Amino acid sequence: MTRLPAPATTTALAATGVSALLRLAVVCIDPDGDISYWNRGAEELFGHRWEGVFGRPSTGVLPHAAGTSGPPGASGAPGRPGRSTAGGQDVLELLDDLTEPAWAGSLPTTDRDGAVKDVMWWSYRIMEPAGRSLLLIAANARPLRDTGPRLALGDRLLPYTADNSALRGSVRVAARLAPVPDPGHAAHLAGRLGSVLPRVSAGRLERIMQQIVPLGYPAVEVDGTLPLPVLPEEYEAGAVRAAPANPGTGRTARTTRPAYRELLPGPRTDGSPTALAPALAPGHVLDEQLALLRETGAKVGSTLDLETTARELCGVTVPRFADFAAVLVVDQLFSDTELPKDDRAGDTIIARRVAVAQTATTPGSWAAALPEGELIPLPTDSTPRIGEPLVVPVIDPAIARDIALDLGVPGLGPLLPERSMIVVPLTARGTVLGRMCFLRHPGRRPFDAKDAATASEVAARGAVHLDNARLHRMESRAAATLQRSMMPTRPPRLPGVRIAHRYMPGDRQAQVGGDWFDAIQLPGGRVALIVGDVMGHGLLSAAVMGQFRTSVITMAALDLPPAQLLRHLDNLAHRLGAEHLATCVYAVYDPIHRTLTLANAGHIPPVLSRHDGRSELLQIPKGAPIGVGGVPFETVEIPVPDGSWLVLCTDGLVEVRGQGIDAGLAALCANVIEPQQTPEDVCEQILSRVHSDDRRDDVALLVANFQGIPSQDVAEWRLSMDPSDVRRARALTRAQLADWGLEALGELTELLVSELVTNALRAASHEVSLRLMRVGKLLVEVSDDDHNLPQLRRADADDEEGRGLALVSNLSRRWGTSRKAVGKVVWFELPLPS
Repeated sequence: MTRLPAPATTTALAATGVSALLRLAVVCIDPDGDISYWNRGAEELFGHRWEGVFGRPSTGVLPHAAGTSGPPGASGAPGRPGRSTAGGQDVLELLDDLTEPAWAGSLPTTDRDGAVKDVMWWSYRIMEPAGRSLLLIAANARPLRDTGPRLALGDRLLPYTADNSALRGSVRVAARLAPVPDPGHAAHLAGRLGSVLPRVSAGRLERIMQQIVPLGYPAVEVDGTLPLPVLPEEYEAGAVRAAPANPGTGRTARTTRPAYRELLPGPRTDGSPTALAPALAPGHVLDEQLALLRETGAKVGSTLDLETTARELCGVTVPRFADFAAVLVVDQLFSDTELPKDDRAGDTIIARRVAVAQTATTPGSWAAALPEGELIPLPTDSTPRIGEPLVVPVIDPAIARDIALDLGVPGLGPLLPERSMIVVPLTARGTVLGRMCFLRHPGRRPFDAKDAATASEVAARGAVHLDNARLHRMESRAAATLQRSMMPTRPPRLPGVRIAHRYMPGDRQAQVGGDWFDAIQLPGGRVALIVGDVMGHGLLSAAVMGQFRTSVITMAALDLPPAQLLRHLDNLAHRLGAEHLATCVYAVYDPIHRTLTLANAGHIPPVLSRHDGRSELLQIPKGAPIGVGGVPFETVEIPVPDGSWLVLCTDGLVEVRGQGIDAGLAALCANVIEPQQTPEDVCEQILSRVHSDDRRDDVALLVANFQGIPSQDVAEWRLSMDPSDVRRARALTRAQLADWGLEALGELTELLVSELVTNALRAASHEVSLRLMRVGKLLVEVSDDDHNLPQLRRADADDEEGRGLALVSNLSRRWGTSRKAVGKVVWFELPLPS
């Protein structure tokens, strides 16, 4: 498992009053592992709305750590923007596995679309009456590395920005934990930070802050300077706040039509922009407008990424057309749902500012007041609405505040006077996607009607590209959801073996493919390891892969020998269709006997690395692909000492353009595994040394480290068919648990063993066996030669039978049944005493 470094505490915070203002995402995980708090900053950073995550299990909601051998830790090393290539571990798992009560550092994460975000984290374990909760504070590091954080002295904002474009991306920032020696300063910071922490009672909030401050206050280090305390940016004067409630009603007040609207002409009936200036423009202005439209067509829409398209749209208009440009889209563009047909359906529309561009002479306060990614609630009955154009040639100071409220950014009011503004809708295919805002500074010619027409045309062309990106985003998410639903989410934790896996689709647009892998627990502590490759790419291959994978899981539960399982899978492929072909390797590892049993169906051979580091391709019969038919499959059994590694992969990993597959297999065997590594490290090392980005085939990689189960942790007995052997089974169980020092489990285990052995003796014909294993838990298996699986049924008050499995189900942590090649096994687990 990926490990995070120890928390990095730095120099104590001095009571200078200087602090760093950040947009903070705050997430709280309750003792049951559910999300109990999710603020607006978390919505902006992670893309999930609070109503969609509140009360849900946190696993899978928070992003995954980017696919690296380990997070950059507290050093603050920036993550590289781009696409995740190797998946990653759930951030919550990483932070929850920490033994330290607090941690801070940079941890690049991947969102639902696979994009990598550079995120700084501060994690705290909070003890509450209901148990231990986890408080996570996060901030997007990318804007900080571009311009540095916004600084404040007390309640006053300091004019600090890095406007020089040469500095973009070069500011070094790092998350820190810093003690606060001055009690007065600590109380002041705690009060400010408490504004974005969970909305709880004052007493409970005070108890939370009393735990956070001694562990180290959240701080950020800029270019190696002294750490600065982190405060939520919402403390800036004029920040957006919710509309006040109507007195006596408890309802949120709807914004009324602003008075400044009466000073402006309304839109024309033909839908053209409001005309507030002469209709004709000089010839050179017309030429400039035509050039702008040509550049829009040439430069906008180079990708199908929504954010990139929005930035391109802003980039072509600044400084050629405006001094400042911003693109807002309806936030549902970021969700998996369709846009509402009626944008007046609710009281507010939630918009997201996805791109901003400004000239070098624009004051830094503009970028601070209008940050990218900010969510903005826009009242549906305010104007300019998202679907209506508006032109204001010169903004009068008397109406600047009302315009700022209309734009959803009250803090913008002091910056608007004497500037010229155009707001145009972004509409494509009959759907209002958002709007675009342009501003010119006072020293420049004000916008006129021709400019408004030009802006509308630019927005119309850009909206088509934005809608294409939206549709592609929806299709990609649907495909990715399909792929994730058919692939294991995380390696299982099984006794005697450590497992890690990676999957990378060859089609970067569709994000789906036909490769698959699996690790399935079998009776007797064994594990089945599978890697397969459906021929072809895209959704059809992914659908066929899902059918094959489900079939393998079902047949593995029957405990069929590998060759027999492949034969059944081949028969299934013929029933599905003649065009369904796939290669596959099926291997079963027995951690008690230290053996590996394999069968191959036309797949590339696996690599076995011995405990001394030597690697070799396993020489096993190749067989024919699943779906060919008429070719026998053979089973091979080989010994695997403890410490051995098995590498199963698809040909997308080892195919080398112009060299064939042999060169890739040779590289895979070239001592890429070091015995002391973790399986996750081995996956990363194999991908970094063997795989290259120019390969276009899907890649599935499964790595297993065989550790075995010590013989002293396994006890097994064969019982006679005499009912009196139930008493013997109880005695053997009691003696073995005493030998293991597990007397505390003796009474309960004896009861459950007695019930299962009694049922087995009634059903079996010749053979019943009992096995106990101490593998981080107590695993008990009772096997017999009858293939009929027992059924859990309800027993009435006067029934004398039928309560055995009910006792097992209610008193054990987990239990189950499965068929074997001959007969069946019924098992249950009990946790070991602390």
